[in-house]
Amino acid sequence: MTAVEICVDDVEGALAAASAGADRVELCAALGEGGVTPSAGTLAALGSRAPALAVTVLVRPRGGDFVHSPVELEVVCADVSAARSILPVVGVTVGPLSPRGTVDRRALDAVVAAAGTAPVTFHRAFDTLADQPAALDELVDAGVARVLTSGGAATALAGADALRELVQRAAGRIEVMAGGGVRADHVAQLVATTGVPAVHLRAARTVRSPGHSSTTAVSYDGGTRTITSTEQVAAVVAALAPR
Repeated sequence: MTAVEICVDDVEGALAAASAGADRVELCAALGEGGVTPSAGTLAALGSRAPALAVTVLVRPRGGDFVHSPVELEVVCADVSAARSILPVVGVTVGPLSPRGTVDRRALDAVVAAAGTAPVTFHRAFDTLADQPAALDELVDAGVARVLTSGGAATALAGADALRELVQRAAGRIEVMAGGGVRADHVAQLVATTGVPAVHLRAARTVRSPGHSSTTAVSYDGGTRTITSTEQVAAVVAALAPR
């Protein structure tokens, strides 16, 4: 069975994904910024409502690039430790890069040490790297359990050839998870072509905001917001079900 991971940025989204058959969620905050570390309260609320749900927590101290200063790395490691103490079933997702555009091995080693027995996923910062096969070997050497990638292409489907080569190179040493524009109408083809054991997607839909428009010159409500679509999650799960 191919695992389905859904990226969410709130507790309700995680519960919706689980109810629709997702195997795991990646819990983030501020997906509009590409995702940052969710709050301790978010982790606690999800843990109390779905204690058996497999969760990987994005640990990213800010938006922007993936090069961490010494202070930011200290924050990352502290957040990794805090997440593990709050959620009973947890992994962490990180992606430290060097200013040269390579994996920051020193930072990654520190994060893996802070994660202990929790599985570490390297996120799509991997897709910015020039030599992905060499980077994959480095992640294996560092003890990373999973890498999220589109094969360096705009979407996983467009990067299918590269994904297949990464899966072959990984040879079971690390899980290669396909992400980037994954949809129900092509996910079965993507898995068959590449051999990836897991896929990752946002599964979002836009709904009207329950709030009201501001009557002043200041407004923080654009009238719509994004939520997790149980229909999209269920469609991907169904497309991957054994025939």
